[in-house]
Amino acid sequence: MPSKGQILNNPATGDVYEFLETAKDTNGQRVTIKMTLKSKGELVPNHYHALQEEHFEVISGKLTILLDGKTQVLKQGDKITLPKNKPHNHYNNDTETVVFKQSVSPALDFDYLLENIIGLTIDGKMPNGKAGLIQELVTLKYLDSKSYLANIPQGIQMFLMNVVGPIGRMFGYRAIYKKYSDIEK
Repeated sequence: MPSKGQILNNPATGDVYEFLETAKDTNGQRVTIKMTLKSKGELVPNHYHALQEEHFEVISGKLTILLDGKTQVLKQGDKITLPKNKPHNHYNNDTETVVFKQSVSPALDFDYLLENIIGLTIDGKMPNGKAGLIQELVTLKYLDSKSYLANIPQGIQMFLMNVVGPIGRMFGYRAIYKKYSDIEK
């Protein structure tokens, strides 16, 4: 279960994720994480959130933001809010470490999603930031934090999640794994 002060370390990359606020702490208003990214490049595919917006504040280093096909680099003290339903990504594209705070609101189950993405990454099940189509569709089907891949039409993803998602669950795929959280979805 995500908890305030919980720190997740990826030993393969040296990336560190600290929960500053969880959904439980804020009565569902937001999740806030402090991320320290040593790794370079995109950690997840370009995507968008149907119900949530994201806010970033750079503490040190440079954070690359892709929003609506345009790239910008944020530096120490810079802030940006990414609105829902806008394709985006964020990552370290520099040789130095970037440290930033990320808040997602409303929280929904984003803290569980992050806990599981990090767990899958640490376990080597998300090479190059990609979980694989079946895992993505199961996650999309069973999470409240609806995120869609930016490069596949939403209608196709919704159709596939409703067809492939339940089949993927029969083969052991989960949106939230008990191994990484205290619940399973």
